Parts: sequence; C-alpha cells; structure tokens
Amino acid sequence: MTPHADLHADPRTGAAVKAADRAHVFHSWSAQGLIDPLAVAGAEGSYFWDYDGNRYLDFTSGLVYTNVGYQHPKIVAAIQEQAGKLATFAPAFAVEARSEAARLIAERTPGDLDKIFFTNGGAEAVENAIRMARLHTGRPKVLSAYRSYHGGTATAINVTGDPRRWPSDSGTAGVVHFWGPFLYRSPFYSSTEEEECARALTHLEDTIAFEGPGTIAAVVLETIPGTAGIMPPPPGYLAGVREICDRYGIVFVLDEVMAGFGRTGAWFAADHYDVVPDLLTFAKGVNSGYVPLGGVAISGAIAETFENRPYPGGLTYSGHPLACAAAVATIDAMAEENVVEHAARIGETVLGPGLRELAERHPSVGEVRGLGAFWALDLVRDRATREPLVPYNASGEANAPMAAFAAACKKNGLWPFVNMNRTHAVPACNITEAEAKEGLAALDAALAAADEHTTAA
Repeated sequence: MTPHADLHADPRTGAAVKAADRAHVFHSWSAQGLIDPLAVAGAEGSYFWDYDGNRYLDFTSGLVYTNVGYQHPKIVAAIQEQAGKLATFAPAFAVEARSEAARLIAERTPGDLDKIFFTNGGAEAVENAIRMARLHTGRPKVLSAYRSYHGGTATAINVTGDPRRWPSDSGTAGVVHFWGPFLYRSPFYSSTEEEECARALTHLEDTIAFEGPGTIAAVVLETIPGTAGIMPPPPGYLAGVREICDRYGIVFVLDEVMAGFGRTGAWFAADHYDVVPDLLTFAKGVNSGYVPLGGVAISGAIAETFENRPYPGGLTYSGHPLACAAAVATIDAMAEENVVEHAARIGETVLGPGLRELAERHPSVGEVRGLGAFWALDLVRDRATREPLVPYNASGEANAPMAAFAAACKKNGLWPFVNMNRTHAVPACNITEAEAKEGLAALDAALAAADEHTTAA
C-alpha cells in the first residue's frame, strides 16, 4: 500500500504506541502472543489511518457501531458541551441528557416499548433483558438460536450460539439452543423460503413442547443475526415466533444491538417485519460508539411488573451523561441528515447490486445476503456443494484462505470484517456512493485471493 501524502506519518510515535500496547494491553478474544494490532493514528468519516500514513476504508464500522462514521462534528461537540456542563452523575437522578436520550429512543422503538433501561453496552443489555423476562414470568429457561452472538458476559455468552460460548458454557445456565432459519445452509432440508419458515417454526414449537412451555421465560433472537452471518429471516418467521410466544406466555426478546439505529435502512430491523417484541436490546449505533452505551426498551406489561416491585439490577454508569448526550446528538444528526433513508438507498442501489455483481465474477462467492448497510458474502470452495472456504471455526493453517483474503483487502486499502468463511460489508450508514464503490473495487481485487482456493481454480 502506498502511504497517503496528505496524512502526516509519524512512525516513531506509532512504534511507541505499539510497544506500550504489547507490553500492557490484554486484548479480547485473542491469543495474546499471536496478535499484531495496528497502531491507529486517526480517523474521520469512513476512513482511519496508521502512523505510517496508510489510510483504510473501514468496512467494519469499528465493530459495526460507527453508524455515522468517525469524528462526526455534531457528536463530538455534544460530548464536549456535556462535559463542560455536567460530566457525570449517578443514575438515580433525573438528568437532562439521560431523559432526552430515553425520549428519543422510545419515539423510535416499535409498539409500546416506551421505558428505557440504560446499560454500558450490548451484553449488559441482554443480561438485563433476560433477568427481566425471568422475573416477569417466574420461569427459568431461555431459548436462543445456534447461529447467534449476544455478548461476552455470563448470561449473554451462554445465550450466544457461536463457538465463543464453548469455553464459558455452563449447563446450569438455563439456556436451550435451537436452529433458526437459514435457507442457504438449511438444517431443515428446505428448498424455498416458505418451507424454511414453516419448518423452522415447527422446530421451535417442538423444542418448546419438549422443554416444557411453563419452564420457558424467553425466546431471544437477533432480529437479523449479525456476526453469525447477516441472515435476514424469511417472511413470516418473526411474526410466527411472536405468535408462539404469545400462545405460551413466553417473553419475546429481539436483540438489535448490531441491527438497530439505521443499520438495515430502518431505525430498527423489526420495522421491516412489522413485529413488536416484549423487550428490545440496543447499543452500538445508538451513539455511534462514541461513548459506551446500551439499553433495553421495555414494553408496558413488563414495566408494570416492576411498578411496585423493585427491579434487582443496575449499573454505576447507567445512562452516563456523556454517553446520553452523544446518543441525543447521534439520533438528531441521523434524522437531520436522513441517514436511515440513505442506508436503505445505498443498500438498494450500490452495495446490494455491486456485491451481486462480484458474485457473478468470483467462484468463491456462494451467496450474497443483506440490506441497508448490512451485508455478508458467504465464501465457498465449491458453489455446487456450498462447502465453506474454510471449516467451521477454523484457525491456524486451516484458516489460511480467509487470512489471505483479509490480507489482500488491507493491501488494497480496505479494512474487512472477516468471520469464519464470510466477509461482511458493514460500512458507516452514511458512507457515500463513491466510497461504497471504492470498497467494492477493493473487494473485487481481494476476492481473487479467495478464488485461488476454490475447486474452480
């Protein structure tokens, strides 16, 4: 990669930052001795750069949270203003930034999800949603899908379906996993979306029957699974889950930590499916990740449970003023700048068509899925058999094809979101058409590295 002349390179500072990181920072989800973190010098909009002057188009949005990009001036100014006015205050008090953030979120949540419990992030939101469901119903069990990720804290990691759960799994956690719909790799041998929907709902209802409906507090689903592969559910599935939950008195929890706040081209992904959960978790895009914030939007019925009964949960920094001020500025900016509508349009006119064109040219692309600024390419060794490009949960040499693809992306100035055999196109929701096309061109070049590992090579 050729360094950008307009970026002031400072390799000595970069080396010092890297040395301090390697000496003292313990990184998540990593073997500490096997990682080589990039030292980041700055970021703006859809780009970030290192101390050597290399600039990258960020197709990860951080961890799918910088929905309005880096260093948005309105959000930065709001944080600065709040810091000068009231930098912090305990959660038991009514604070303007906190109240206004809750009001703006409640205006946009579906149905009667009008009470907001603030957390520091998505995992804590899921933890508290499950606690609320268990206390509301008096039941212990929670059902969630195998292809899912809900967070790294104790309950959230047990509800998670992907392999990050395995080292911390506890058989006493009261979690039962089931198969959600995913036609491309259907566990139900379906050939149409209608079949997949019907069979997935039957499977869920059978699981409930055999677990005992009276023991189940909640069904927890990502509205559109994110890290697990960006798999929009087939028409009718979420409505079917809602009906099953209603029939058995089960709380329906939708996890919108990744899919919410414009990511899918709607304020919440649930809006696409005309479904209202009992609890909705959020984080990430609520304030573009500028200050940690998450929460649970709570229905009237569940809120009523705790009207005269204390809710046994809380956090020191719940509704932190700086985080809430950032949320107010983010939501206002998204509304003023039509970011949600832009995400829908960029998905329909640029990202979706562009990714499908790549699939036509590259034998390594098995399927393209997504909407808005939320897309995945399922990479395969063989399109006919749909064999993944690398084995499930591959590491080391077994993961070499995906590592080669990721390296090719970075060489071409694109920072990719890579997970297992997939790459996700999840840029800022306000990415420009020119930037999106730049990313597609970089993907086009990088996919040649993946193509070399297919049976067509």
